[in-house]
Amino acid sequence: MASRTRGWLAGLVVTGLGWGAFEAGAAERAPTRRGFEEQTRVIAVEVPVNVVDKNGKPVRGLTTADFEIYDEGKQRPISGFEVVDLTLQQPAPGKAPAKLELSPPSRRHFLLLFDLSYSSPAALLRARTAARELVLSRLHPTDLVAVAAFTLEAGPRLLLTFTPDRAQVAQAIDNVGLKRNSQLDPLRFLIAAQPSDSSAEVASADPNALRVLDGLDAEAREQLKVMASLVDRTEKMDKRNQIVAFSRSLGDMAGHLAAVEGRKQILFFSEGFDTRLLTGVPLEDTSQGEGRNLDIQAGNLWFVETDDLFGSTRLQREMAEMISSFRKADCVIQSVDIGGLRADERITDVSATGQGFHSRLNSGQDGLFYMARETGGELFKDATDLSKQLPEVLDRSAITYLLTFQTDELPTTGRFRKLRVKLAGARAKDDLRLAYRQGYFEPRPYPTLAPLEKDLLASDAIASATPLDDVEISLLAAPFRSSPRHAYVAVILELAGTSLLAGHPKESPKLPVEIYAYASNADNEVQGFFSQQINLDVSKGRQKLEGSGLKYYGHLDLKPGSYQLRVLVRNAVTGRTGVTTTALNVPPYETTAPVVLPPFFPEEKPRFFMVRERQPEGQLDSTVYPFTINGEPYVPSALPQVGHSGAAQFYLVGYNLGQGQLALAGELVDAQGGAVSGGEVKLVERTATGIAGYDKLLATFQPPKLPTGLYTLKVALTNPSTGETRSSSIPIEILN
Repeated sequence: MASRTRGWLAGLVVTGLGWGAFEAGAAERAPTRRGFEEQTRVIAVEVPVNVVDKNGKPVRGLTTADFEIYDEGKQRPISGFEVVDLTLQQPAPGKAPAKLELSPPSRRHFLLLFDLSYSSPAALLRARTAARELVLSRLHPTDLVAVAAFTLEAGPRLLLTFTPDRAQVAQAIDNVGLKRNSQLDPLRFLIAAQPSDSSAEVASADPNALRVLDGLDAEAREQLKVMASLVDRTEKMDKRNQIVAFSRSLGDMAGHLAAVEGRKQILFFSEGFDTRLLTGVPLEDTSQGEGRNLDIQAGNLWFVETDDLFGSTRLQREMAEMISSFRKADCVIQSVDIGGLRADERITDVSATGQGFHSRLNSGQDGLFYMARETGGELFKDATDLSKQLPEVLDRSAITYLLTFQTDELPTTGRFRKLRVKLAGARAKDDLRLAYRQGYFEPRPYPTLAPLEKDLLASDAIASATPLDDVEISLLAAPFRSSPRHAYVAVILELAGTSLLAGHPKESPKLPVEIYAYASNADNEVQGFFSQQINLDVSKGRQKLEGSGLKYYGHLDLKPGSYQLRVLVRNAVTGRTGVTTTALNVPPYETTAPVVLPPFFPEEKPRFFMVRERQPEGQLDSTVYPFTINGEPYVPSALPQVGHSGAAQFYLVGYNLGQGQLALAGELVDAQGGAVSGGEVKLVERTATGIAGYDKLLATFQPPKLPTGLYTLKVALTNPSTGETRSSSIPIEILN
């Protein structure tokens, strides 16, 4: 959404609107808003604006003073200004893009929407080839891409959510039109493997179905014509109903896409529908009207429908409503005619005089052009030529000016509020064109959202990786050796009970908590994930949960490498959400290099309700619990709390540390990264594990007297005989 107070996290959703990002230029960002009470009073609306000259080239060098913005006709002061220039962030060949920050509304989102009902199998294959080439070679590395398929029977179906993972996008494109298995990932960052048999059935006309029948007397010919007219009317009614279903389902999809922040470019791959049903065919069009005109001249008006002449007002109204939905959701349709260049095909029908009249099979380009033009997009007449036409469209959005204004608390009606952006001062006289979102929606209660909207909100938050603390999350991830080529990564989450229950109805006996975790590598490819919904009974233990919280234990199986672990937790009733991320390094355990995992502080007294990950149905849990010392299990803290009353025990797990006595050193760092003097770390014991190269150590930490707050404890283990040192760290909370 590009307008929000983080309100959907507090139970309200402001729509209109992730993963690797790029850098912005000069920034005057709106202040960060924290705390539930403040969030409901002020809403920051972010409006991405693209400015091009008369030749369609992006304009650089604009400032805050060059813009004016109006909300429902009222000018608003611009409180935040940011410039994003993609041309400055293009990585060198063979190198990954820099990990730079970008606000979600400034991102470019592309939805590849494949029309399976108005497309032939051959055309669909051309579309998939063109889309694959586009994604892998033309888009900016930090663009987010989603894939969807449309059928008249099921409407649009999202196969893959907006993601920078090009491998998953390519797989989703390859699976368009195929039967899908059950979706393993509820947020659709990963697409399930598909069988090779196609479920996309495209009807083809029998070339002999319509033909001139000779040897019939006049009465038989007239009866045949009446029957043909009835069949024709029925077929036209069916086709009109199909267009109604087409426009309504796409309009619903647009409404759901409003939950995604930023402008959405919809690349609609289709051969289009017959627009004569929408617009009609005038009398002067002899290619369609010769037989019909003869009926009019003969007074056989029963055979002539007014919709054939003037078009269907019902269809026109339905299409207009669909276009309005796309505009309000800040979606631009780029129509791609996947039929390519093809000659007109003609069929022969029977007229009252026995003479054949010809009817051109509409290419569908008129409808595709209408959808693109009315949303600010373009028609690409040949999918095979997409790579030549699309770069011009991409260039126009290479530079984005992100304008932010603030408004008071809005009513929770979901009403659409219109926006207008103008050039100001001397720039107002320049011959420049502006493209920007047409408005935003007032908040809606979270429970009223459709399931897909809720999923898109979650996936958008994970993709952007912007920290959210409406649900407070503490995260600990530790990669234990499980095989030479894989690690068992234990993931522990601690969720503050007060934040989980904030705004939750007191009369509700159940607390459904959604948990999602994704690990992506340096190329933004998802390498592992887990998800689970936990239903807690709070009918009797609500007060106890508020005073403590929920602790969740899950795991990932990952190969050696560097990852970013993203975790989202959401109250499924109120919509309050927390997002946190951490860097995760999985060592190459097939080598003999020493490794030290993060310090593990055991909970002396259980402070949380503990929930362990759910095992797949029918699968036994054969995993050995990794958190033990001298054979005794313990539960580590994701955010240890350490007081001044005495030294706190902690454990270290190491691999390939070598023989002999080890030396342990520690350092305490404050929230600003500065070293804090005082305190003491001692190595107490190196325990025997019975496994070669696998060590567990007991140590203590006595913090200095410090103000209550968050710090980081860094520890380093050194083997004096080899001189090798390995370090690790963990955030801690020091209490007075």
